[in-house]
Amino acid sequence: MWTRALKITLPLLVALVFTGCATTSQEWSSDVPNVNKSTKAKRAPKVNIDKESVDSLSAPYSDLWDRIRDGFELEVADDPLVIKHVRWYADRPDYVDRMMSRSSRYLFYIVEEVERRKMPMELALLPFIESAFNPGAYSRAKASGMWQFMPATGKDFKLTQNVFRDERRDVIQSTDAALDYLQRLYKMFGDWQLVLAAYNWGEGNVSKAIKRNQAQNLPTDYANLKMPDETRNYVPKLLAVKKIVLDSKAYGLTLPKLQNHPYFVVVTTSKDVDVSLAAQFARMTVEEFRAMNPSFNKPVILGASEPQILLPYGRAQSFQENMNAYKGRLSSWTAIRLGARETVDQLATRLNVEAHQIREINDIPKGMRIKAGSTVIVPKVGKSKDVPEHLANNTTQLLLEKEVAAKKKGAKKKGAGDKGGAKKTASNSGANKKATSKPKNKAESKVASNSKKSN
Repeated sequence: MWTRALKITLPLLVALVFTGCATTSQEWSSDVPNVNKSTKAKRAPKVNIDKESVDSLSAPYSDLWDRIRDGFELEVADDPLVIKHVRWYADRPDYVDRMMSRSSRYLFYIVEEVERRKMPMELALLPFIESAFNPGAYSRAKASGMWQFMPATGKDFKLTQNVFRDERRDVIQSTDAALDYLQRLYKMFGDWQLVLAAYNWGEGNVSKAIKRNQAQNLPTDYANLKMPDETRNYVPKLLAVKKIVLDSKAYGLTLPKLQNHPYFVVVTTSKDVDVSLAAQFARMTVEEFRAMNPSFNKPVILGASEPQILLPYGRAQSFQENMNAYKGRLSSWTAIRLGARETVDQLATRLNVEAHQIREINDIPKGMRIKAGSTVIVPKVGKSKDVPEHLANNTTQLLLEKEVAAKKKGAKKKGAGDKGGAKKTASNSGANKKATSKPKNKAESKVASNSKKSN
């Protein structure tokens, strides 16, 4: 039985509905145009309906790699950099195996979207060089996810980044945003190699490099622009992966067998549910569940945010049945927004919960006080309700300050009316200034990472 609390989107062989785009749903069918119609037409099966049944027809491809190869459009030149990167991969078969095997969870959906948009199929391989197909990847430059979105670029493409989830790591949302971005860049440059350079280096930098060459009457193609080494190697890396996909055996490598059908389905629920319970319902380990759903930042999934929970193709039914049959509390956590600043101990006492639980789930170091307006995750007590929509979708950052600094501010205010108080405040002013100039603590650094600029 289908219920309001649980809506499951199950893919069929000829139609698959994904709630992937940030604003609208996308529907796939076997009738979508192919970027290489002539090749596919030769493979198209024929049926004599006087003697055979059309039920015997199967998808044009049984192997997803064949489908990918037929969609390739970019030329692979005998560039020394391409050869260099092919050799690099060939010398690391274990790394390639891990990378290729990891892609098996996500590649079908990406291929579907690339083909539907009539884009070169090489773009489906881009996560190989961005993140080795790791949707949980996080770089020192604060880029995150399979497509390595910077925080500002993610916001530009409506990818939610808050306390509860980071859609830069959401497989569906980030893929749609990345392809939207690549299409926007193609409208700007009209050349896929320049598009890839802009994706790596930034469209502003590529535009400036083109203008510099134009001013000197120099060619403005990818090969002739002056760019950083990372960007210079970016397209050759992608073309190296393409060469491996075209003929892996030539380089002593083996591609995993990938069937041309969805690996995952999308499940959504209107109820809050703990990640550990969701994994249990789907008969998965928490690690396996998080590999499919790395966008959930906390150990609770919020129903009010209309979550997209990805599950392997054969696990959705188990998830539905087990969740509907479960009689206990589905979630252990809720959220509140503070109207005034409080210490963790004060908040724990007020709510009658353990202070260490609040510190642990919110990553609050000892000695820090929570500022007013912060959204704090707290254990559910009594008849606590699920997190409401206004908190689930508009979560404010967790703002912290040092308790010591806060006490000194109070002392300054209290002693301002007498000489002794003024003298004491003045003697501490240097210490206060020094305290505010120290590097951010772990929790503050995590908050700050969401305000870094894009490349």
